[in-house]
Amino acid sequence: MSDGAAAAQVVERVASSSEGRGFDSSSHQGYPAVVSLGKALHPTCLCWWWSEGPTAPNGSLASVGPPQGGCGYKVAHHHWQCVNVRVLASVCECPNKALYKCDYYYCFYCYYYCYNAAGTNLFILGYPVIQTSLMPTFVSFLWIQGRCAEDLYKGIQSSDAGVLCDSLKELAGVSKDVTFAQEFISRDVCFCFNLIMMHTLTAFMQLMDHGIVSWENLSSVFIKKIANFVNAKATDESIQQVSLDILENMVLSSHSLFLQVKLEVTMERLIAHLQVTNQQIQTKAMALLMALLQTAGDADRQVPLLFFCCLFQNIILSSGLVQDEMAHYLYVLQSVTLNSLEVRMRMPLDCYSQEQRDILHALRQAAFETDSENSLSHERRRSLCAKEFKKLGFSNNSNPGQDLVRTPPGLLALDTMHYFASRYPDAYSRFVLENSSREDKHECPFARSSIQLTLVLCEILRIGEPTSETGSDYHPIFFSQDKLLEELFCVCIQLLNKTWKEMRATQEDFDKVMQVVREQITRTLSSKPTSLELFKNKVNALNYGEILKLRQTERLHQEETLAPPVLELKERLKPELLELIRQQRLNRLCQGTMFRKVSSRRRQDKLWYCRLSPNHKMLHFGDIEEDAENPPIETLQDKIPVSDIKGLLTGKDCPHMKENKGKQNKEVLDLAFSITYDVEEYSLNFVAPSRTDFCLWTDGLSVLLGREMSSESMRSELEILLSMEIKLRLLDLENISIPDNAPAIPKPPTNYNFCYDFSHNEQ
Repeated sequence: MSDGAAAAQVVERVASSSEGRGFDSSSHQGYPAVVSLGKALHPTCLCWWWSEGPTAPNGSLASVGPPQGGCGYKVAHHHWQCVNVRVLASVCECPNKALYKCDYYYCFYCYYYCYNAAGTNLFILGYPVIQTSLMPTFVSFLWIQGRCAEDLYKGIQSSDAGVLCDSLKELAGVSKDVTFAQEFISRDVCFCFNLIMMHTLTAFMQLMDHGIVSWENLSSVFIKKIANFVNAKATDESIQQVSLDILENMVLSSHSLFLQVKLEVTMERLIAHLQVTNQQIQTKAMALLMALLQTAGDADRQVPLLFFCCLFQNIILSSGLVQDEMAHYLYVLQSVTLNSLEVRMRMPLDCYSQEQRDILHALRQAAFETDSENSLSHERRRSLCAKEFKKLGFSNNSNPGQDLVRTPPGLLALDTMHYFASRYPDAYSRFVLENSSREDKHECPFARSSIQLTLVLCEILRIGEPTSETGSDYHPIFFSQDKLLEELFCVCIQLLNKTWKEMRATQEDFDKVMQVVREQITRTLSSKPTSLELFKNKVNALNYGEILKLRQTERLHQEETLAPPVLELKERLKPELLELIRQQRLNRLCQGTMFRKVSSRRRQDKLWYCRLSPNHKMLHFGDIEEDAENPPIETLQDKIPVSDIKGLLTGKDCPHMKENKGKQNKEVLDLAFSITYDVEEYSLNFVAPSRTDFCLWTDGLSVLLGREMSSESMRSELEILLSMEIKLRLLDLENISIPDNAPAIPKPPTNYNFCYDFSHNEQ
């Protein structure tokens, strides 16, 4: 068989096989083989049509087939040198075994074939020849590319490492063919490549976790490649997750890698990752950001406000539940950001700093009119400043900076006061002037309160505490405010003034007020408010009365006192404990108390002593000297039989409080009580030195009169005693649930013939 005939046979076999492959030849009647072969060839490289005669070999037209016989199959080709034809081995047997490279279904990289067989007519020969200048660089048949693409697609998904490697190697060689590329990509091969890349990066990550190879051995090219996966907008999400994880480990492992990653990954891309709906991407982006923040120095830990807004909108306010890992990263971001205030918190005020002294004087000038201050002499100005600093609530009014020497809160307290005065000047002036008009004992000192409140906020927000590796307690309000501490201070300092008035507090009650304010803030923050306005509304609604109710309710629940058996036990214990309190009150009256006499001018200059006789029948009293302590009962000249006491009066009902009606001091009113005796014609008037003594004496006198004790001290002590007694009684029932109702008593037996008869044994 001639070379041309062999080539024609190859063409016809391919064409006849192509008809069964589903190629459309109906529109090309008379030329099914040509059309079919044309369909199988590259759509842009080869174009078949009918031509009457051979054409000169000018590189634009070639004839396939024998020169005689009038077959006339012509092929026009733009660049013969680029033709890459694959022959299906099962259809076309390689003539003369020339295509011995045929493997499985198709042949890769065949030998060069001569196509200039007979003069100007071009023929494909069935055997390899040595390349000459007249021959193309590469010529081979093209078989249907779909089968090739399908096999490689399966190969790259193989679990066999050898098959996978060979498939990828072959794929690298054939991918330059456009037809193959179209067939290969049409099989969703991009997903397959993404899967391969994801598994490759995951394997790399797991291998690095063993610590056998140092992270510092990684090249800058590799780091840039991983960073590109993160920065690219169209990267597969699974690849981005692993890439973010790898970059996080790089940052945490080496400072040099931290610097490289910081240059490659931009904050804008991290923010973009937080705006997606994929929670895993959000979490990994947060993890990388936290690694960058924790590794960076204090000067580089500035997070843009846009980032907080993005977190607030896309994570905290999202409808989905915040996962534990994300909650931890939110806590870390909150902790790292707030801990940047630790430097100011632990720095005492420098008395030689002109800037800090100017801030102190700015606080004074913002609260008081200072127009005529410059016209005063140095001494007068100094005296005026000291007076105004005292009104501001500084303990050391001549040198107010001494109040800010204590750390914490140090200079942070000065910062919060200055922020309040400059941001809310009306509220600041109202606070200071309102308390300046009160009596000295009832005024709420602004400076002292601010210093203590700043310390309380630092403790609640855990400023200065190291970041916990397992912490997840974050405040949503933190991400909605640029200056959380300062804004919370502005709300809470006004809350403190409000609570102070509700408690009718004095300077002695300062610590109690701060405890209540701390509880108000803590309870409100525990409800996770998402905005400052919501926090303000909730904390102001939680007044002192509500705090007392909550304390009582929690105490009851904590001790399980709401269970009917426990309530019944309490009722049984109460008489015994009340009797114990009565005896304590009477014993306290027997010990006696020193009182001050109150004249019509409210001068408390004389002392007198009153005590109950040991037999509880006489009330002895008399004037004493100031240095006298616990005078013997014999030295007290006056006495009143208990049987002659007719009544007990308190507050405004007392005779000595009615003498100057409208001029009574509220504090004195709360401590005043009187006893009437001898048909209520006479009275013995008291003003207790403290509220505790007032409760002890009014309770003791009520016991002597056969009345019920009613003071708040009695109720508090009774609750404490009941609580302790219940706990002691329930020690043996620990971890045992107490039923609400007692067990049912079983029915009596039908007969009692179950007694043992000893008489039989005795015989």
